[in-house]
Parts: sequence; structure tokens; C-alpha cells
Amino acid sequence: MQPNPILVIGATGKTGRRVAARLDAAGQPVRRGSRRAPIPFDWEAPDTWRPALEGARAAYVTYFPDLAFPGAVETLNAFCRTAKEAGLPHLVLLSGRGEHHARLGEEVVRDCGIDFTILRAAWFAQNFSEGYLRAPILDGVLPMPGGTVPEPIIDVDDIADVATEALTEDGHRGTLYELTGPRLMTFEEMADALSQAIGRQIRYIPTSFEEFHHSVAQAGGDFVADVFTDIARETLDGRNARLGDGVMRALGRPPRDFIAFAESAARSGAWSTAA
Repeated sequence: MQPNPILVIGATGKTGRRVAARLDAAGQPVRRGSRRAPIPFDWEAPDTWRPALEGARAAYVTYFPDLAFPGAVETLNAFCRTAKEAGLPHLVLLSGRGEHHARLGEEVVRDCGIDFTILRAAWFAQNFSEGYLRAPILDGVLPMPGGTVPEPIIDVDDIADVATEALTEDGHRGTLYELTGPRLMTFEEMADALSQAIGRQIRYIPTSFEEFHHSVAQAGGDFVADVFTDIARETLDGRNARLGDGVMRALGRPPRDFIAFAESAARSGAWSTAA
């Protein structure tokens, strides 16, 4: 057991596993928070929270599947009370941009008496390469609601870099970072960028929210589809059609462009049928 580790909750998820890997590479002691970890963490089992928090000097907190899920804010509130009782000094929360329930979760963290950093992130680029939209991309289509509403989609690697910085360096406590990509893109423009990167046509298909739910459910099940359809209904109305400066403020560099993400993911075989 390493002393004063950094707890990474959701250490097997898109951002959590990247944060844990970066901490490992930097020689930081890491406690991976997952159901199968040596010291397990399970959002649905509150008795696992305190042992995972004991002795941690900071925690990266992601709520699965999303803070928009019913009961998530109440669960986060109970977790924060436990974290304060356990003496956790610093909490870095991953939040969702433009989501009402995510804002409520942020308020819980702000008011819980623990030093905090909030990462309010846009839609993940990696949803196309390792998430619920990968299967449609393999079929040559990108079915999304929202029409021509643009989104400042962000590379998850940028989120992980900001989280790692906030967990290990001074100057980030009490700060909210709005994390977006460097430009606004419609889903049709994203489909064009994916086509160029993959080397075959990816056709954008405007869909209804009901059709979107069906598509996501085929890839990830009704549970995931319910959550992400609710998020899409709430956020794809133009409210997020603006850029944030969080990556530049936290890291002193611009965020990675979606085209760079798509090219890198294609080179790595993300859309290979053998992957």
C-alpha cells in the first residue's frame, strides 16, 4: 500500500483510465476506484466509499453513467459527506456542460467543505471511437439529433491532462474549467472529418431523439440509451454552441482539434472491424 494515494473513481472508464495511467507515468501513487479493485469502490454500495477514501490526498470523481441519471445528485451528496468525514483534502469533479443535474452536482461539491476543482466538459470525441457511436460509424453512418446545432466537441485526452494537472499541481483549487475543443462543429462536419480520417464515407443522418435512443440502445442497452438521450434532448439546443477556455487556462496550450483526434484514432485501428 502506497501512502497518500490519489483516488481515481471510475478508473476503468474513458477519462478515469487515462488519468490513472498519467499518474502512474508521473510516479504518483494511484488507488484505482472500481468494483474489482483491491480496495473496491461502487457507487451503489456506500459501504465501499470510506475504505477507498481513507488516506487519499485527492480524488478524481466521475459518476457513472452520468450526473443526469436519476438519484445521482443525492448519491454524490452522500459521497461528499463521507469524503469530508474521511478527511479528503481535494476533490476534482468531472461534470457535463449544459446539463441541469450536472450543475446541481457541482453545487453539492462547492458546498461540501472540501477543496474542489470542477471540470465541466463538452461532448466527448471518443464517443465515436470507443463509445456508443462506434458501432454506427463502423456501419458508415453517424445518426445524431440536433440538426445543424454546432458542438465544441472535446478530446478525452485533454480532459485527462487537465484532471492530472489539477490533481498534482498547485493553483487549481476553487476553480471551474470549461473544457471544449478549439472550434464549433456540426455533426455533419464531424462525419466529413471522420470520412477523411477513416478513408471511407461516414454519412451524417439527422435523427429524432426516439431514433437516437434506439440506435444507442442497440450498442449499449436501454440503460445507457435512456441517459444519453436525456442529455441530448437537454444540451443539443444551442446552449453549448460556444467555446470554453479551460484547457488553455489549465495547461497553457490549446485543446486538440477533432480532425487530429480522428486521424490519431484511425491510425490506432479504432474503427477496424477486428478491434
